[in-house]
Amino acid sequence: MLSTPADNFDESLTTVSKSKNEAGLAPLLLTVLELLRQLMEAQVIRRMEENLLSESELERAADSIQKLEAQILHLCQTFEVDPAELNVNLGDFGTLLPQSGSYYPGETGSRPSVLELLDRLLNTGVVLDGEIDLGLAQLDLIHAKLRLVLTSKPI
Repeated sequence: MLSTPADNFDESLTTVSKSKNEAGLAPLLLTVLELLRQLMEAQVIRRMEENLLSESELERAADSIQKLEAQILHLCQTFEVDPAELNVNLGDFGTLLPQSGSYYPGETGSRPSVLELLDRLLNTGVVLDGEIDLGLAQLDLIHAKLRLVLTSKPI
């Protein structure tokens, strides 16, 4: 029996859907998106509590965060990724994201997640300063200097 282009296309779709769960890129990207979404949500909460947002800014931020969450859930469904699987356990470092409902910005937990640590870091601010030399055959070919200020507050 001869196979038609439609048969080949159907076989390709079956192969793609079987490999969705095996491909680590989609869950990784969705995890990073969820980390950024929760980090932005924490920053909105901090600014709301400090009365730094107007009513319209708060409404826009809340609406945007809800839409972003819906998009992430839609992408999870599309790529057949369980949203609960987006929280990665990093061993001794704890988890990437806090357990649902276990973190509120400004409150400290007994075992903070990476998200909580990033939120605290952004709230207090940090300066990174460094240099990197890359070379080959005892020749310095690339010299990079890095000076980075990371904070959620205007400088």
